[in-house]
Amino acid sequence: MHMHTPDYWYGIDLGGTKMELVACDAALTVHHRQRIPTPHDYHSLVAALTALVRDADAALGVQGVPPPVGIGVPGIVDAAGRHLCANIACLTGRVLLPVLHQLLDRAITLGNDCQCFALSEAHGGAGAGADSLFGLIIGTGAGAGYVVDGRLVRGRHGAAGEWGHWPLDPHLLRRHELPLLPCACGRAACLERYVSGTGLRDLHAHLGGAGHSAEQLAAQLAAQLTAGDALAARVFDLHLDLLGAALAHIILAYDPHVVVLGGGLSQLPHLYTGLPAAIVPHLIPGLGVPPILPPAFGDAGGARGAALLARQAFTNSTQES
Repeated sequence: MHMHTPDYWYGIDLGGTKMELVACDAALTVHHRQRIPTPHDYHSLVAALTALVRDADAALGVQGVPPPVGIGVPGIVDAAGRHLCANIACLTGRVLLPVLHQLLDRAITLGNDCQCFALSEAHGGAGAGADSLFGLIIGTGAGAGYVVDGRLVRGRHGAAGEWGHWPLDPHLLRRHELPLLPCACGRAACLERYVSGTGLRDLHAHLGGAGHSAEQLAAQLAAQLTAGDALAARVFDLHLDLLGAALAHIILAYDPHVVVLGGGLSQLPHLYTGLPAAIVPHLIPGLGVPPILPPAFGDAGGARGAALLARQAFTNSTQES
């Protein structure tokens, strides 16, 4: 075991669309950042992760103790180390940690990407000082992390906060005459199929909109909403109702002191003004809506949280030794 404290901690946010590495010092100040598209072939994915780490080593002139790596990965990992990952299908059924250990020869810690985001926002971020925080990702998919007193609540299988795979309320399906959209997890009508960026695209198509990529559509609809476009208003009203219902269930299940939004859709200003009112009709009367805040660290929050996860794991291992 390396006994000297590393100069840097690497955090990798592995998403369905992109992967990003940040290299942080002990105070979590970022000294290096690189973002690349996420490959959707297993071997290409492993090669890309390895290259990100080696590129960071070269850029920082790393000598001596190799920086530990924390990786935030979508989905969950079973007891045998196999991934179940709806947004990066090539990972499902595969193991990643021992392969990366062999290739990179350093301490590597895996965590859920959404939990890393929540952990980051609880430490010096939008939720700093809050007794509890629900960090809610709405990007390519939908997931979250729950932090109490600065510590992740991960659950027995590391699945705490997987609200994206809760089923959409059947009465909402009927009210809005929505189709049963299949989910990559193997089921249908999971929340993330309706409230994520991909879901927003499908809601737009359901209401008669022309096809656009999920990444382009959100910004386009936001501009059209500002210009008074009727279709954009209908799409966002529908999306707000579904997301408001989902957040009402989250409040009933977790009762967080603050909710921080992350992912691509967290950049939409109307969510912060419209969500509180959209949540209320789905809540028990009299139960308040917690503050809903934008992320302090933007899209880099997950990678920063993964670096924090790596630092905590290294600290724990040195204390145990």
